[in-house]
Amino acid sequence: MTAQSAHNLVADSLGSPAAAPAAARSPDAQVIAFNPPRAPLGERVWISAQGWFAAIVPPILVLLALLFIWELAFSDPKSSLPPPSKVWQDSKDLIVDPFFVNGPQDIGLGLRVMTSLQRVIMGFGLAAIVGVLLGALVGQSVWAMRGLDPIFQVLRTVPPLAWLPISLAAFRDANPSAIFVIFITAIWPIIINTAVGIRNIPQDYRNVAAVLRLNHLEFFWRIMIPAAAPYIFTGLRIGIGLSWLAIVAAEMLTGGVGIGFFIWDAWNSSRLSDIVVALVYIGVVGFVLDRIVAGIGHLATRGTQAT
Repeated sequence: MTAQSAHNLVADSLGSPAAAPAAARSPDAQVIAFNPPRAPLGERVWISAQGWFAAIVPPILVLLALLFIWELAFSDPKSSLPPPSKVWQDSKDLIVDPFFVNGPQDIGLGLRVMTSLQRVIMGFGLAAIVGVLLGALVGQSVWAMRGLDPIFQVLRTVPPLAWLPISLAAFRDANPSAIFVIFITAIWPIIINTAVGIRNIPQDYRNVAAVLRLNHLEFFWRIMIPAAAPYIFTGLRIGIGLSWLAIVAAEMLTGGVGIGFFIWDAWNSSRLSDIVVALVYIGVVGFVLDRIVAGIGHLATRGTQAT
């Protein structure tokens, strides 16, 4: 059930002018359908092509300009950073074949990203479930807000890596420790945004729930979640971004085959070109994760934005 469907539920219960009985209408009234003429197929294709051109070409031109400036700025052999041409020369195998396997630690960046994503999905998934439930509790209950909100405000300011020693001591294993760091990093924006969304539910929605005598579970699924969905997905977008940042930092310290440990190992081996390629992978994957959550949120909320 989406935010729009929650609104429809309220509108149907309160009575909508559009739902007036047919008997109240004039018997001589006629409904004339208005079908605006559609543009020719060729014109519609041209308009679509123009939209794609406007969305793709400017970023490509800016990227090419940045690469050109980068090449000029660090083309000196004594430069401390490699130019794009040297990055391609040194790390071509990582770019062309991201899924090669030559040994336990000699694997492509694509496989390393997949390993990191598994941890992110587990930690972020737990944070999403717990965060929405706690946010709904804090937003709905005044006593819960007074008791939990100060604690949340203090804990959310703790840097993600500060939790790593505690998690290593508790779990005694790198993998669950990294997942816990992701969980504790992503949960705070989800809780806060969900609580704000619950507090901003219109009073009419609550009145309808009282008239329909919805129990707590029905009120949660049919009113609270759809009405607060824009806020919830705002928190989820922030959380997924923080999760991806946290896993890269945590893997630098916990080791393994993730993308974070690859960057740390490349630094220790003075492979700066490999680090540059890994940073590009991280940025692209982070962008894709954000777009996925944003797309799901757009479908779930019918394009409604949190205000």
